[in-house]
Amino acid sequence: MHLERCNSAMASVALLVLLLLSSSLASAELQRVQHAPKDDGSLTVLAVGDWGRGGQYNQTLVAEQMGVIGEKLNADFIISTGDNFYNDGLSGDNDTAFFKASFTEIYTAESLQKPWYIVLGNHDYTGDALAQQSPAIREVDSRWTSVNKSFIVEAEIVEFFLVDTSPFVLKYWNESKFDWRNVAPRDTYIANLLKDLDDALTESKATWKIVVGHHPISSGCEHGNTTELRENLLPVLKAHGVHMYLNGHDHCLQRISSIDSRVEFVTSGGGSKAWAGKFKATTDKMEFLYDGQGFLSMQFTEAEANLVFYDVTGAVLHSWGLTKSDAARIVS
Repeated sequence: MHLERCNSAMASVALLVLLLLSSSLASAELQRVQHAPKDDGSLTVLAVGDWGRGGQYNQTLVAEQMGVIGEKLNADFIISTGDNFYNDGLSGDNDTAFFKASFTEIYTAESLQKPWYIVLGNHDYTGDALAQQSPAIREVDSRWTSVNKSFIVEAEIVEFFLVDTSPFVLKYWNESKFDWRNVAPRDTYIANLLKDLDDALTESKATWKIVVGHHPISSGCEHGNTTELRENLLPVLKAHGVHMYLNGHDHCLQRISSIDSRVEFVTSGGGSKAWAGKFKATTDKMEFLYDGQGFLSMQFTEAEANLVFYDVTGAVLHSWGLTKSDAARIVS
């Protein structure tokens, strides 16, 4: 019965994705994918980033523990925070052998046979940056849900706003290997994206608003803060009372509280190769940092959110809770 429900949910998401893809040229708004929560209205999500290495660097071990936790918590879907395929993304939508070796053949647990909602990382942009949105890739594995480089996942009490952050980073535009098709000119792309995000956040009635990107706004790991996101994206998040910004890019797990807003900066970039011992200072408040491999779980109800970081063995590293009141936070 559980598997039948999973297959039914996957089929519904697949149909909606096809409809969205067919209408993508007709709308300037961020595309939307609807994902129903559980019958009681709650939602459970896993998040992992910086993972696609053909199973190397403990990618397989992280995947196994994601399967264990996904079954225990009855995960509804998975979010990838980018850098899905190393070192240079997919070479095209016919690069199916590497896609299977790094995704389909790694995340094999039944609990992970749910939709995966995808943002691109900078390494995805140094290959064919359009391949991961191709229907040909979805034909290989229907879990793969990347309807556009930026889009929204609506799950009633929670809305996830997936944002394409690589174009913000100026230094990438000086490197010829980046695939900027459908992006250039940069300023126009970013201005339109920020306006679309601002409009979507204005319209949102969700209890929880989570913005997802690849690059960190605030980070104490190797890459540190992303200046262009602090200048351009962060003001939009603050203006709309966004609860969390979730990212990858730094190969670590961390939780940081903003010093002047409600936003929590959460990094889940421990899907494979980690960067032990490489740290940077941030002006925000560091709540937790782990410079190893692992992933994140998020459980939402109307009243509260509970989040947990796990390491490569599935052990709990850090857990915390959020309520709708800014002042009511429980840390363990």
